Amino acid sequence: MKFLFLTYGTDGDTRPLAALAKELIQRGHEARLLADRASAPLALAHGIPFTALASDIRQAVLPGGELGAVTQGRADLSRVTRACARIAREHTDAWMATAAQEARGCDVLVFSGLASYVGLAVAEALRIPCIGAGLWPMTPTREFGAAFLRPRRLPGWANRLTHRFFGALSWAMFRPAVNAARKQVFGLPPRRRMWSGYPVLYGCSPALVPRPADWPAEVDVTGAWQLGAQQAWQPPQDLADFLAGGDAPVYVGFGSMAGLDPQALLQALRRLAIERRVLFYPGWSGVDTAALPPGVFVLGDTPHDWLFPRMSAIVHHGGAGTSHAAARSGVPSVVVPFAGDQFFWAARLAQAGVALACPAQELGRADLAGLIAGATTPAMQARARQLAQTMAKEDGIAAAVDAMLGGAASVPLP
Repeated sequence: MKFLFLTYGTDGDTRPLAALAKELIQRGHEARLLADRASAPLALAHGIPFTALASDIRQAVLPGGELGAVTQGRADLSRVTRACARIAREHTDAWMATAAQEARGCDVLVFSGLASYVGLAVAEALRIPCIGAGLWPMTPTREFGAAFLRPRRLPGWANRLTHRFFGALSWAMFRPAVNAARKQVFGLPPRRRMWSGYPVLYGCSPALVPRPADWPAEVDVTGAWQLGAQQAWQPPQDLADFLAGGDAPVYVGFGSMAGLDPQALLQALRRLAIERRVLFYPGWSGVDTAALPPGVFVLGDTPHDWLFPRMSAIVHHGGAGTSHAAARSGVPSVVVPFAGDQFFWAARLAQAGVALACPAQELGRADLAGLIAGATTPAMQARARQLAQTMAKEDGIAAAVDAMLGGAASVPLP
């Protein structure tokens, strides 16, 4: 079979789909990944055919970019949706043209992220079966509210309403650009209603998000889609030496989040380094690593599944992939959510008793060392190990690919 994977977002959006594509290729099928151009090295390293989509997600999330306010924690739900829609208005026609070209002759189109509506439009126009690939739950349920809202206790009917509201708001924001692209690429008339009835697989751990009882049969939670290290990967010698040179360090890294004040983060790291050995992954933070104290080891790209179990604590932004990697490691977290679904994952880890949370905009004033001490009590360490043992029994990639090959998307959209 021939699969096309379509997404647009940061590395955290792309890696899970790359994991699924890699598994399909290893099983003898064809798969191609369409994503932001920054994902090209990742696809190449894992032997996945790749096509770049227009735009530059890194510029979009930096301060001043379309998503800059989102990564700086200054955006409510409406502002997040408008920021995403601005990217869509500028690039949906190009994304749809590229996806349409690559999708011809495919058996299944798998979509996620900001390119989801594009994927649905292409699948409908070309009569290709499709599957939604979610990294956080979006299907309406009474059991919890929409993942892009700050978690709070609500009655079941209100939880379900938040999902409906977010879906309606999202479709209203994206619909003009999607319909304009449908007309330009396929000559199709405007679509008024959002697509429905297609299968959706969520790459989430059932230990963190048990499947709600009120979800339809075509929606399932498979377990996380973790793209592991390449088989030949070995740590650089300086990293191996640092790890062997003392107590387990604290990992601090916020991936593609660029919203923290670099000077405030630098000061927090300096204070933390007085009490703890620290591994710091700069990512897109903008921190001048030359100004860090000598005891802080500056980390390059390193597989989380290899690194995190060797830490004493993990300070991260709460992205879906990083949250799952932290939970699987058996090591407690301090979650520093910026925006979007990160507050949802911070709350899920806290509910599991394996993390404390500190919103990104409060980190400059927070006692990071104190938060880490609170997250590494014997009780929390024991719960983290227990959760990791539960998640070790899951194989989300195999479950998702089995579903894809077993007919999860056997018919085109109605």
